[in-house]
Amino acid sequence: MNYATLLSGGVDSSVAVHLLKEQGITPDCFYIRIGSKEDLDLDCTAEEDIEMASHVARKYGCKFEIIDLHRDYWENVVAYTIDKVRRGFTPNPDVMCNKLIKFGVFEERVGHAFDYVTTGHYADTELINDRTWLTTAPDPVKDQTDFLCQLSYNQIKKIRFPIGKLQKSEVREIAEREHLINAKRKDSQGICFLGKINYNDFLRRYLGEQVGHIVELETGNIMGQHKGFWFHTIGQRKGLGLSGGPWFVIKKDTEANIIYVSKGFDAAAQYGYEFHLADFRFITDDPWQIGILPHPEGDGSFDVSFKIRHTPEFTSAKLIREGQFMHIISSEAIQGIAPGQFGTIYSPDHHLVLGSGEIALP
Repeated sequence: MNYATLLSGGVDSSVAVHLLKEQGITPDCFYIRIGSKEDLDLDCTAEEDIEMASHVARKYGCKFEIIDLHRDYWENVVAYTIDKVRRGFTPNPDVMCNKLIKFGVFEERVGHAFDYVTTGHYADTELINDRTWLTTAPDPVKDQTDFLCQLSYNQIKKIRFPIGKLQKSEVREIAEREHLINAKRKDSQGICFLGKINYNDFLRRYLGEQVGHIVELETGNIMGQHKGFWFHTIGQRKGLGLSGGPWFVIKKDTEANIIYVSKGFDAAAQYGYEFHLADFRFITDDPWQIGILPHPEGDGSFDVSFKIRHTPEFTSAKLIREGQFMHIISSEAIQGIAPGQFGTIYSPDHHLVLGSGEIALP
């Protein structure tokens, strides 16, 4: 069996290589370049990442290669992000990067020559009835299955997650014990292709500015102005420039360029119990159809848990199939349900990752 490892320059993927070597496996290591200074003079950390990654590859006697997928990333992930924002949705470029680039274009051009691809993601897989299922990591803070929720079965069955059963603290301990060059390096934050560029500055370059009203949802009073609905997301509190708050973005009228806000941490308008997921796809199989989870009783709803953003917490819910949509009824009020975000559906004990869909407009 031959292995390819995606090295990011961070501690997680580096420890993944170490753990493979402990198993007698010497993977070929690849760094995927997705940023370039020729685009908007973006100040990415690519050169430092490459230096770290190549050092780790040499330490373990692995082949190392830089794969330039910059154009593919910009034509797919960045274009997707801009299009979604322009239409008033809340995109997740990290999810699409995994689906389209790391386990998409990379597989087509390089990964197909390997039996397995390994990464430093905090996730795991489990074989049930000869089928591979994506499962959550034991570290709830670091679990990254919500970033992998759009992968297909063919992608998941080929991926291995060497650190998937470890806590972050254990990964750091291994890195320090083995004197890895990046043992104390901070985890990356934000969207990689932006580097040090502010997200709103990035949007401004593509979408410009257009002054519009900020309106109180309950009264219709004009509270202030904004510079374009695309700079604001559902559930947002900071950056509105309103006094007497807190104020939260509740909804957007993209045609009229109006942002509707509501005041107070506990304003009812911020919260919802129900939403629909469009284009829902199971990663492996329909777990109820094949008997992995028990069939529903009575009202025909299924017990599940879910996330709509990257948080340590899972929320229990009822899932109801309605044609092409999955209707989610949460057990508790959820703040900031934003169309365009991905809803990831898990088994009730949040062990199995069942599938995902995009939150639809109400």
